Amino acid sequence: MSPTSEVSELRPLAMGEMIDRAATFWRSHLKPLFVLAFGFSLVNYIATKVTMLSGQRLAPTLFAGDAQTRAQEDPSLVLGEAGLSMGLWALLLVFLFWSYWMSTMATARYVVSMQLGEPVQPVDGLRRALSRMGALTGAYLLSMAWAVLMTLLLLGPGAIIGGLAAAASVSGNGTLALVLTVVAIPLAMLGLIAAMLWYFLRFLLLPPVLAMEDLGSWEAFKRSGELLSGRIGPGFLGRVVVRAMILYTVMSLILISVQLVSGIPSWLVMAPYGSPFDAGTMARTPQLLLVPAELVQVVAQSCFTPIYFVFCSVFYLDMRVRREGLDLERRLETPSAPTLAV
Repeated sequence: MSPTSEVSELRPLAMGEMIDRAATFWRSHLKPLFVLAFGFSLVNYIATKVTMLSGQRLAPTLFAGDAQTRAQEDPSLVLGEAGLSMGLWALLLVFLFWSYWMSTMATARYVVSMQLGEPVQPVDGLRRALSRMGALTGAYLLSMAWAVLMTLLLLGPGAIIGGLAAAASVSGNGTLALVLTVVAIPLAMLGLIAAMLWYFLRFLLLPPVLAMEDLGSWEAFKRSGELLSGRIGPGFLGRVVVRAMILYTVMSLILISVQLVSGIPSWLVMAPYGSPFDAGTMARTPQLLLVPAELVQVVAQSCFTPIYFVFCSVFYLDMRVRREGLDLERRLETPSAPTLAV
């Protein structure tokens, strides 16, 4: 495919066209996208597995069959192990999000370059991600600090009502305490979900920005916010955040479906040893049976997860086309073919 033909395809896209272009690119470049994603997926699996096995070793009471009985007999022991386990999983989540950004950046370098008609190989995307690791880590830490503040803000109403419920319970008004608790719990859950959605939407374009633009952590942090702010058309759907939310929801449903289907082998392996949703079941299942089933899930995720990375890259290009005239700029940079004398 020539650079000219690629550049001519740059134009503002409708939401349906954006999903179609992402899916089309994913199908036609499945092998290089798989190569880019598999390494990160495998590292994430190893980190998750090490965390899980470490948790089973350091907090054996939580995975024992009589965990509830032990909690009643020695609550301090169980609370200590629970705190340690939560700390391990918190560190894992921080790493997984960072790895997700690295994977998105490597893939975005490949996807955007191909969309612009520039010759590129998967290794070029990986090389770019490694060279920008410092800037990405700085931007990631900034995003986490911003996310903590936003989470506290969105959890505030539920926390306040929960505090009122506790005060009502202490004062002996059980009915009021119950009513306030019923209101506080869903409100807090909604706040947590809103905070997670806000995080993924607010920093949706940060990895592509770092992949394609030579900006520092703070500049990339601001740049990604500018691309997602304001509106690009009239009406409610003209707001960039609304478009991003709709498209992100569609892509998330696709990935969740893949996650559920690819997890079936692991569930079947664990079924003879108890409920797959019980933490103790995984500890009782022999690793010689569980690991191969989990690797099937890793391969499936490496095949399908890149479609989300492609979508982020296409959305980044669409915002630059709409707001900066990138399509016109690229056409002006492309030398026109010489005209034949008549």
